[in-house]
Amino acid sequence: MSKKTVVKVDLFCSRCRLKVMKLISTIEGINSIALDPSNNLVTVIGEADPVCIINKVRKFSKCAEIKSIGPAKEEKKDDKKEAPPCLPRTCQKCDVWYVISEDIRYPHCNIL
Repeated sequence: MSKKTVVKVDLFCSRCRLKVMKLISTIEGINSIALDPSNNLVTVIGEADPVCIINKVRKFSKCAEIKSIGPAKEEKKDDKKEAPPCLPRTCQKCDVWYVISEDIRYPHCNIL
């Protein structure tokens, strides 16, 4: 029997979302994974153990928590309004810092 597990985790940028998707997709017994970045929720449907799911997500974010576990139901989708696309945010964990060398002989930048 399929279960619907909803996990709350910080999903600030596209790298965070991709990392969480990759971690969860390695678990066997998952039928579908849905991300809701506006509410910071990940919905997993399948026969996978919720404890295994939360352990995988906590490898990425220590503050992940299970919101609900229940039977999977068919949800009705209402096509009312679509939210306008917004620019992606970046989190501090995924920021890249550049250091510009002040040495005149080697004018290049280094990625830390």
